[in-house]
Amino acid sequence: MEALKQGSNALFILLGGIMVLAMHAGFAFLELGTVRKKNQVNALAKILVDFSVSTVVYFAVGYGVAYGTHFFVGAEELAAKNGYELVRFFFLLTFAAAIPAIISGGIAERARFYPQLIATAVIVGFIYPFFEGIVWNQHFGVQAWIKSLTGSEFHDFAGSVVVHAVGGWLALPAVILLGARRNRYRKDGAVSAHPPSNIPFLALGAWILIVGWFGFNVMSAQTLDKISGLVAVNSLMAMVGGTLAALVFGKNDPGFLYNGPLAGLVAVCAGSDLMHPLGALVVGGVAGGVFVVMFTLTQNKWKIDDVLGVWPLHGLCGTWGGIAAGLFGSKALGGLGGVSFSAQLIGSTMGVAWALLAGFVVYGTLKATMGLRLTQEEEFEGADLSIHRIGATPDREVTW
Repeated sequence: MEALKQGSNALFILLGGIMVLAMHAGFAFLELGTVRKKNQVNALAKILVDFSVSTVVYFAVGYGVAYGTHFFVGAEELAAKNGYELVRFFFLLTFAAAIPAIISGGIAERARFYPQLIATAVIVGFIYPFFEGIVWNQHFGVQAWIKSLTGSEFHDFAGSVVVHAVGGWLALPAVILLGARRNRYRKDGAVSAHPPSNIPFLALGAWILIVGWFGFNVMSAQTLDKISGLVAVNSLMAMVGGTLAALVFGKNDPGFLYNGPLAGLVAVCAGSDLMHPLGALVVGGVAGGVFVVMFTLTQNKWKIDDVLGVWPLHGLCGTWGGIAAGLFGSKALGGLGGVSFSAQLIGSTMGVAWALLAGFVVYGTLKATMGLRLTQEEEFEGADLSIHRIGATPDREVTW
């Protein structure tokens, strides 16, 4: 019976890992559909290579930073309990690798390839797992301190703050330090429009992310006995809430429409195991509205050229989700309780501060030492030809 339980748990979390791995195809196609045609190959290449670098670094360093264990033992020991610890690593790796995938969308079209890979290694090897260990593995007594102050620990079931807010707030310094794409903001005050290059691919990316997100959230239980249908339905409700809000606020714009469900899903991660489905609908709806309003503000008013809007989508909606868990997770608003608004505020603020500081240190150092940005000529030609020597749809043979 014990062997069946162990095998079931290993299969359960393995399926979750596979579903979240598939989300990286969603990140790739969402970026591919949003950037201009001359940068589509680069979008596909970055997501795959970032994931590969993340795997090696998280296996060798990051998982140990977060959970105080390592895999430098014999295969016989690793295979214990049907290899559950290995597939748990696989599942949590897919979360860690989402951080550079998030950042990739913000810095698209003008970032150099290899400096970003170095940033990926530092972020996945230390910066992300440092905060992951604090929230999900009781490091440094921070959770105990929050509980002593507020009566509850900081609750982030599936990573609204740990993954999404941290990724979005890490991306903001990178976007600022890189600067806007050339001719995006003209001297006469006008803004050059760079509409999505391929709406079907953008929509495909969003759909892949939406489906995979049910593995991201539901399988965060990590063992079969803790699975909850409440998490699944709350994810569904937040997704449609975000979609409908983006439809209204975005005035039928398909770019906003397909990011709306992602905003809702980002926000519901933290409290998806606690909220009433109607609360999740509201949380997702607020997130969809926040994304549309803040994306428009950052691009048009503040002139922050965050190409996919990853700071509004992941940074702000993730922060909202962390705080919202303290509201809609409470029994007063129909939730299961056991959560504190003040604890959620403290934990969310800590995640934002850590990511913002780390983002400026990592990308500031890279900018000062190696440079972050393509040359003017390379950017004009496009990252596809400048870095990868081929376009997405070559229309003629080229002899080198």
